[in-house]
Amino acid sequence: MIIKPTSSLRTELGEITKICKEKAEPVYLTKNGEGELVIMSIAAYEHREAMLDLRTKLLEAEKQRLNGAPSYTSDEVREYIRSLHNDQV
Repeated sequence: MIIKPTSSLRTELGEITKICKEKAEPVYLTKNGEGELVIMSIAAYEHREAMLDLRTKLLEAEKQRLNGAPSYTSDEVREYIRSLHNDQV
């Protein structure tokens, strides 16, 4: 975890940007020793958002499964995909 005071934004913005991009992790900024802001690269942010979206979808699928929604084995799905391909040929 990288922690810096908010005052470092004025003097170390280039270094903070480089850390965010190269390490792909956020930099935590503090003010008077208390957490104030988090800075991260756009790539890291988009990756985080994609992971959260995937997690939401997986939780919803698990909820549906627990509520009795039909489920399929990988073999059943594979066969279904093959049948779709064969129908198009």
